Amino acid sequence: MIRLLHQMIARAADRDADAPAFRFLDETLSYGALDAKSDQVAAVLSEHGVRKGDRVGLYLNKSLETAISLYGVMKAGGVYVPLDPAAPAERTRMVMKQCGMSAFITHAPKAQDATEVLESYDTAGLACIIGVQSNNLKSSVLGWDDLGAGLRAPENRVLDQDLAYIIFTSGSTGEPKGIMHTHRSGRAYAEAAAVTYDVCSTDRLSNHSPLHFDMSTFDYLCGPHAGACTVIVSEAHAKLPASLSKLIQDEQLTHWYSVPFALIQLLQHGALDQRDLSALRWVMFGGEPFPAKYLSALIKSLPQTRFSNVYGPAEVNQCTYHHVTESDLADDRPPPIGRVWDHAEGIVLDENDDSVMAGETGELAIRSSTMMRGYWGRKDLNAGAFYKRSLGGGFPDYFYRTGDLVTDEGGGVLRFIGRKDRQVKVRGFRVELDEVEAALSLQDKVGEAAAILLKDADGAAAIIAAATLKGAYSADIETDILTAVARKLPRYAVPQQLVVIDTFPRTTSGKIDKRALARDLEERRLEKETADAR
Repeated sequence: MIRLLHQMIARAADRDADAPAFRFLDETLSYGALDAKSDQVAAVLSEHGVRKGDRVGLYLNKSLETAISLYGVMKAGGVYVPLDPAAPAERTRMVMKQCGMSAFITHAPKAQDATEVLESYDTAGLACIIGVQSNNLKSSVLGWDDLGAGLRAPENRVLDQDLAYIIFTSGSTGEPKGIMHTHRSGRAYAEAAAVTYDVCSTDRLSNHSPLHFDMSTFDYLCGPHAGACTVIVSEAHAKLPASLSKLIQDEQLTHWYSVPFALIQLLQHGALDQRDLSALRWVMFGGEPFPAKYLSALIKSLPQTRFSNVYGPAEVNQCTYHHVTESDLADDRPPPIGRVWDHAEGIVLDENDDSVMAGETGELAIRSSTMMRGYWGRKDLNAGAFYKRSLGGGFPDYFYRTGDLVTDEGGGVLRFIGRKDRQVKVRGFRVELDEVEAALSLQDKVGEAAAILLKDADGAAAIIAAATLKGAYSADIETDILTAVARKLPRYAVPQQLVVIDTFPRTTSGKIDKRALARDLEERRLEKETADAR
């Protein structure tokens, strides 16, 4: 019986050791090789003292090592923590310190950046470091070639309610927050997704999202659950839509899952009319609303393909879905987020935590076997993250408060309306605007700062910031401030534009009037676009 996530690859290897598990560029990793190589990682981690529940950082570019590492960590009883390989070193160290990292895995393409991260970190607390060759680190350092063939994973009494991975996302205070998932929640998601999207062993999935983005769990967990092959999309392919569409064709991908932005780029620049994408039978998208005009055009370009809107915060993996229909295309709105799937229960609450009537707007709360255990080391967040429903017998049900406002349009079909707080989505990544403002306010030249979300003519979301200055204005000051902010925030959270203003509009209570500011910045953007067009 499969209880733990890493048991999925052992089962797949027993069925067909030569079946492809993951592909990257021209390399193929079979299930037999994945099982053996992850055993080697597990054995080395255990030999150096990694024990059940210990956190192991994965600082890797897209590669076959990502799959080997995460399954190796879990086989050792550890908890894998994907680190954003493009994040500023300071932010990476913040995550490592916050979760008490026990070991660190990287590889040659990130060796230089990893050394920068580690040389300013107390590595004495790391049991071992894999993938960096340096004599200046106070820890056991090994290269990938040092792992050795024939090593077997140790026996661990790991239970399905034990932690499997922690994904860190933006936090409103400027400190990232870690979402804890167990083997049970990860396995429940893999099983449910395989059923919902009809994933089987002959399928070929795409891995477009980076490992530190929660959407990647579909590729890395659901694929092995079904014994399917997952094709890891390189950064080079992801940046060139025409190259990406050729990859989809050449790899005969059957399932695609990404944020809408990537699909819009494929539609506009991917030369889809020159490709044979007949193998592609299911396109899944999520993370942000898909503008109707682009979705409709894409569906017309891929008439043989089924399209589904996937919804669910990282805290619950997924909780609703909507298979797009012809009637959706007649609507000028993005498709609804759909019905709560069979593996979850959802309720819509008003501000007093009472259930709303159909057609009324409220916050969606979800109870599911795919739900997180909580936030790592954040009792303050955990206290407010869940809604408790008391039933008879004294055993309450706990629902995760998504913070998303929805309306039931009838028959249980939910439509996303907006957020209760200042969390936004940029290309699918969660960003707390309060964190962006905090990073701006730390700059010596900034007096006061505010960040808002605007949309361009194509409907793409962009963070725009405004700031007052301490001292005189200079020609390069906006660039200098954003460059400094980029050292503290991940790339997707850095404002696309900074506008220097004399004063902020204020509400009657003296607070910055964000609505008035948004109108002002929108007018400035339109004026600039008009001027550029001339």
